[in-house]
Amino acid sequence: MDEARTTSFHTAGSTEAALWRSLVFALAVVVTWPTSSFGREAATGVITSLHAVHNLTKAQVRGGLPVAFEATITYYNRGAVDLFVQDGDEAIYVETKGYEDLASGDRVLIRGKARDSFTTDVVSESVTVLRHGTLPKPVAADFQQLIRAQRDCMLVSVRATLRSADLATLGNMHGTYLKLLMDGGAIEATVVETDSAKFKGLLDADIEVSGVVSGKFDSKMQLIGILLEVPSIAQIRLLKTAGANPDSLPITAMDKVLSTSYVHDLTQRVRVKGTLTYYEPGSAAVLQNGSQSLWISTLSSIPMRVGDVAIATGFPNAHEGYLALTEGEVQDTNIYEPIQPEPSTWRRLATWNSGDPDGHQSDLVSFEGQVVTSVRESTQDEFVLASDGELFTAIYRHPPANLPLRDMPQIPAGTRIRVTGICMAVKANSIDPSEQEVPFNILLRSFNDISVIASPSPLSVRNLVFLVGILLLLLFTAGARGWLIERKVRRENASMAYIERRRSRILEDINGSRPLAEIIEQITELVSFRLRGAPCWCQIIDGAQLGNCPPNLTAFRVVHEPITARNGPPLGRIYAAFDPLTKQGTDESETLFAAAALTSLAIETRRLYSDLVRRSEFDLLTDIHNRFSLESYLESQIEEARQNAKIFGLVYIDLNDFKQVNDIYGHQVGDLYLQEVANRMKRQLRGADMLARLGGDEFAVLLPNVRNRAEVEEIVHRLERSLDEPFAAGGYVIQGSASIGIALYPEDGSTEDSLLSAADTAMYANKHIRRENKTKSDR
Repeated sequence: MDEARTTSFHTAGSTEAALWRSLVFALAVVVTWPTSSFGREAATGVITSLHAVHNLTKAQVRGGLPVAFEATITYYNRGAVDLFVQDGDEAIYVETKGYEDLASGDRVLIRGKARDSFTTDVVSESVTVLRHGTLPKPVAADFQQLIRAQRDCMLVSVRATLRSADLATLGNMHGTYLKLLMDGGAIEATVVETDSAKFKGLLDADIEVSGVVSGKFDSKMQLIGILLEVPSIAQIRLLKTAGANPDSLPITAMDKVLSTSYVHDLTQRVRVKGTLTYYEPGSAAVLQNGSQSLWISTLSSIPMRVGDVAIATGFPNAHEGYLALTEGEVQDTNIYEPIQPEPSTWRRLATWNSGDPDGHQSDLVSFEGQVVTSVRESTQDEFVLASDGELFTAIYRHPPANLPLRDMPQIPAGTRIRVTGICMAVKANSIDPSEQEVPFNILLRSFNDISVIASPSPLSVRNLVFLVGILLLLLFTAGARGWLIERKVRRENASMAYIERRRSRILEDINGSRPLAEIIEQITELVSFRLRGAPCWCQIIDGAQLGNCPPNLTAFRVVHEPITARNGPPLGRIYAAFDPLTKQGTDESETLFAAAALTSLAIETRRLYSDLVRRSEFDLLTDIHNRFSLESYLESQIEEARQNAKIFGLVYIDLNDFKQVNDIYGHQVGDLYLQEVANRMKRQLRGADMLARLGGDEFAVLLPNVRNRAEVEEIVHRLERSLDEPFAAGGYVIQGSASIGIALYPEDGSTEDSLLSAADTAMYANKHIRRENKTKSDR
């Protein structure tokens, strides 16, 4: 597709190209947006340049202003939604759809809406390719420019030392994850390259990397690191080889590895101010100012009051995926300005996305939950709570040994409580800017952060047993009940998590390259797991039976669900077999219905993909290869012939007087004539030969296995003779003929363009001779 697009935009002159660009831009605006909608937005102000998008205020961005501007693509990950574009010295991130026909260097028209994120970005509604161009020249950047976001989203080149290169999964693609050391700090990069051997000789070497500046962010979309998006290893240039090969280094004793350590850290101390919302003497403190909060690691044990305004100094660091100060010094101002905890829910704290960067890492929050269990450990007390059907943990860390430790509150299971504390992500590095769940804990400042809202029901088993006075049975029942509930919750959570992971993997495979049969077998295995091991299989109409079908179905109770199609008859059925003594439950029909829908999606997606591939490679009228297929095959044939010192032939065919056939008999008869011509010529070719329709009345034949020009001419002679017999089409008899030109590789040309030109020239010479002969015979 890239080659076709390049050809269509570079064959015209500069004046015509300028006219086309204007026309395409206008058509893209009219076609992609309804006229009435465009008129309304024009009245309210559609942002039509990247410069104007950058100048939007926060209030304007939150209003979701419409944008429509031109820019050049600098990076696009087909397996994800990440698109970076640049216009001059300004660049922006665009969230778009995956697997679009876009490439770096494309000049595109982007329509969508502005969105507030780390900086203003755009959620696209359409991306229209205007023309194919070249990438802007990468701008040299240093670490300070990167960490200060002065080159955000731009195509840059940096110089660094390669510290590590590891294969990793990049969204729906695989690539290599690099860690680089620049003069000033460390950055990371992702390269779309899966051959790790190509990086082996670059470890510890000085390199120059060209890529688009992305970033690493916490749940508040605060910058915590620099990430370069590099499309291929071709954007990495070796500047200076490493002093020593890592594989040749001497073995160092494990207790001596620190002896080689050397750090020259010039990071400057910073000073921040906010209300002290958490303080753990000798370990950490948290300051909060409005929606901003900061974790501070400190060894200070000076008494400080939570709620006072405090001033802290320290060294900035992205601590475990969130912003923090290390080696902190905290000073209490004794000015009491407490922060009110923000009421929240489990979903607000556990999920986030870049379109709504309302994270709560290190914030003072409060919300309600039901006590599942509580336990005192050696260093902390834990309260396991349930909220919105999910579990989380409220933790109170024990004070230093020289301070008294209060008794842990005995809160019965089932009690509804409100907890107040600091929200801390368990795995902050797992945060991905899409709607995902991130586990978190709540750090309590004291037991006063727990308030009981409602006691457990008086009709609990514990109270009933207490009423009859059997204390021992009460303790045993309460303990067993708590254990069973905890085990059930964990088992259900583990089962649901496993099912969701398998389902997500199946959806990825549907859009990937895994064979359809393997995908359907995975679906049947997932159904079997969901139905507690019941055999499950799938019968495709006019196709295979996949899955685990018992040999003797009469011994089972069989339940089935049709696999419906969006249009037309069912695609098949999915079955499950159960013990005949069991009763049918709602989970059986629900599970099979979901599995049938997933199977239908897999089958129809693959059929649609196969149809699209064929339409892109074959001529719909004659059912032979089209120009795109011929050019692709010709390119590979040239490469093979060059490698193996072979020859091959290219034949150019133009039907004589075809326009008269259309004018006299009509286009329907002309189409039937073209189909019969294609059928006759196919019968004259060998199995390895390729016949293609280039358009209109032009055909071409690629002859890969020939020894000399005479062999090519013999095949051409057969092609000419196949058209001698009159054609019967639509009740008419047509006398056909063709003018044919021959080109032989490498005698007549060694490139695709030169071969096509030579064959075309020979064909027109043949046509001219035929016309002269006809003129003489008419005289």
